[in-house]
Amino acid sequence: MSKAPKKFDNDPSTTGHEWDGIEEFNNPLPRWWLWVFYATIVWGIGYTIAYPAWPGISNATAGVMGWSTRAIIAADLKEAEDKLAPINAKLEAAELTEIASDPELGPYAVSAGSAVFKTWCAQCHGSGAAGAKGYPNLLDNDWLWGGDIEAIYTTISHGIRNEDDDDARYSEMPAFGELLEKEEIDQVVNFVMSLSGEAPDPSLVAAGAVVYEDNCSACHMEDGTGDREQGAPNLVDAIWLYGGDYDTLKETVTYSRYGVMPPWSRDASSAGRLTEAQVRAVSAYVHQLGGGE
Repeated sequence: MSKAPKKFDNDPSTTGHEWDGIEEFNNPLPRWWLWVFYATIVWGIGYTIAYPAWPGISNATAGVMGWSTRAIIAADLKEAEDKLAPINAKLEAAELTEIASDPELGPYAVSAGSAVFKTWCAQCHGSGAAGAKGYPNLLDNDWLWGGDIEAIYTTISHGIRNEDDDDARYSEMPAFGELLEKEEIDQVVNFVMSLSGEAPDPSLVAAGAVVYEDNCSACHMEDGTGDREQGAPNLVDAIWLYGGDYDTLKETVTYSRYGVMPPWSRDASSAGRLTEAQVRAVSAYVHQLGGGE
């Protein structure tokens, strides 16, 4: 049985509750604390009336002041666009080949193109544009569709193998696993590897050359240097988009590859995301990275 606490004459009254012999004094809150508490209630009610506050199904209450962070950002963006409108108009009107030599347009295009690249292109091509497996390196001179600024501009505008733009770059390699015997695939892979290095099985190279001539030379050319008009890769420079080891090349020949790039120009396709000035700027940026021709 718990011992009742000692009481004094000057003790305040209790709340009337008791827990295991423990009673709670009925001390009122300080008046200053109460007034602050009431003030926060009033402030909170006023805030929810004046500003966006209560979430709904599709949006929040707007508030009587009509304040919006999105509207502020939109206004800031509109102000920036208005300031850049003259030079963007000049960029859109300029010949692509003359942008780099223009003392005003050249630096602007590279700076603006860098921002576009980091926002829209770096996810696939890397922040430094060195690419990754299946995503082209933009720093070298190996270009499937051409590396001059006009070719780069066309590729960015319309994309590659997409279904959104009728002018997209398009090529399709057959899945030779459905057309060739397994030994023929082994032979042609050894031949292709011999074009830029050493074949794993040199005894298969001669037979592979015959398979190559019959099935691959129409696109990759007889000497293996490829054809940019068809988007057919160069097979003699030891630069490989998906990898140049035996297993990877065998997989490529057997199943084919089908990389897709979206169209970026709004003018070229409704699916495009970039303005004409932005497409030209990022084209100039990519072209000057070191691999542009």
